[in-house]
Amino acid sequence: MLVAFEGWSDAGDAASTAVRHLADQWDAEPFASIDPEIFYDFSSTRPRVQFDADLQREIVWPDNTFSLATPPDSEVDVVTLTGVEPGLRWRTFTEQVIGVAHELGAEFVLTFGALLAEVPHSRPSSVFATSYDDEVIRSFGLLPSRYEGPTGITGVLHTACGDAGLQSASLWTAVPSYVPAASSPKAALALVRRAVDLLDLTVSTTELEIAAASYERQVDDVVSEDDETRDYVARLVERFDLGTADPFADGEESLVDEVERFLRDQPGQPE
Repeated sequence: MLVAFEGWSDAGDAASTAVRHLADQWDAEPFASIDPEIFYDFSSTRPRVQFDADLQREIVWPDNTFSLATPPDSEVDVVTLTGVEPGLRWRTFTEQVIGVAHELGAEFVLTFGALLAEVPHSRPSSVFATSYDDEVIRSFGLLPSRYEGPTGITGVLHTACGDAGLQSASLWTAVPSYVPAASSPKAALALVRRAVDLLDLTVSTTELEIAAASYERQVDDVVSEDDETRDYVARLVERFDLGTADPFADGEESLVDEVERFLRDQPGQPE
């Protein structure tokens, strides 16, 4: 099961874009969703109003959808879960996710995340893979997670997986903090490549590669318009090239530092 939630762990929409790309490329078929009614405060996570193809007004509610696919050249099925981080009843929410995993016989849960960090947009997006499960750490050569502090729904889900006997791991990438509002297909591409490598699967990444190249050019244009930003990015590039600006270069310690800094900057984060 591959999982990503829009919210604090989805900087630049990278995590949700990555899982949706995998689902699209594998022709995943939606088969279930979680009713949002009891899991959201709609005054803070508001539904959207829009017009459908027939110009009829409709309300789009926060959605968490399960889809099922069989990747090419693979003997395993993959369930994807994409949606919006719930604001209420996290234990009940994760029980529903675990229930679907058990019902379908899922054996492994992989979550995707992205955070804002001081990284240059013109350099490769690093991905860090970690787990709380000793067997997963040994099998995949991952580093153990020792993070303590505020967490999101993915952290709660990993604990629920452990309690339910499901193996799990998480992937994290970094998005440049100086373009926080821009979606980052480049970071999404890095997550996709790391995921399929980890799981020994295949997927076409052409669309993401084209979007990533366009993203880099657009950010280049934005950065060039401001002298202060251009100098700041030039310093980040220099540090990255020297090996001192990769937030995951030193493994878990750097990840913890970045996550803690990121969480401290987020207002009203749940603990």
